[in-house]
Formats: sequence, C-alpha cells, structure tokens
Amino acid sequence: MKPLTLLCAVLLATPVFAEDPAAKVVDLKAPQAIELVKKEAAAAKADPKKAPLTVLDVRTPEEYAKGHLAGAKNVDFHDDAFKDMIAKLDKSQPYLVHCAAGGRSAKARDLMKALGFQNIFHLEGGMTAWQKAGGPVVEAGDAPAKP
Repeated sequence: MKPLTLLCAVLLATPVFAEDPAAKVVDLKAPQAIELVKKEAAAAKADPKKAPLTVLDVRTPEEYAKGHLAGAKNVDFHDDAFKDMIAKLDKSQPYLVHCAAGGRSAKARDLMKALGFQNIFHLEGGMTAWQKAGGPVVEAGDAPAKP
C-alpha cells in the first residue's frame, strides 16, 4: 500500500469528535472524586477510630431494620424529601453511601456529587456484597438513625 493511500485509510477510519465545551477531564484525586470501595476498604473507612465518616444507608426503613451497618444513617432514596435531606448534609464531610445492591446508592452518589459533596465512597455491591463477604451488621429492632 502506498504511503498516501495508507494515510487516507487511517484518516477515514479515525473517528472525529467535536469538542464538547461542557466536557471536563475528571481528576480522581481532586475533591469531588467518587471512590468505589469493596467491603474491606469500606470497613476501614468506616472505622470510628479514624477520621469521621458518615455511612448513608439509602434503603427503605424496612430494609434498614432487617440489618444495617453500625452507625449508619437511614435516608430512604424513595422518600419525596430525599434530595432536600441530602442537600442539608455537610458537603465537606466524607460519606460512604450504600443500598441493597448498588442501584439506588449509585443514583444517590451522583446526586451528591451534583450537589457539591467533596468525598463520596460507594460500597460496591451494597449490603448484599457486604453480608456475603461476612461484614458485620446491626440486627432489627434498632430505630433508624437519621442524618
């Protein structure tokens, strides 16, 4: 293949993207980073002997009552006032967000990021993965802690 033909083939095969003025390069070490953490890392981050971290359980109160992480604050994702409750939290504090499997908490962490929260940790696989990995839970009968 001749060099000019090769160059034309490469140029035609190369996708061209228009620059999106709203697109930004995300620096994962910058303050608004979201970190996906597994059970072991979540347990270490939620250690009360270390820096304060608020654990947000975004499941329903019924799910929360069946078992939750010690000290977790229950903020029901399906509550009509969810966004308002989250918006009132201190955006400079670190939060570990989780639900049952990761769907609701992924939406919650995205909302938190949009609201300007600076340190968000997302428990990979939620309570299901936490319990499957042998993570400790507080059993039913405890009233949900509110943020």
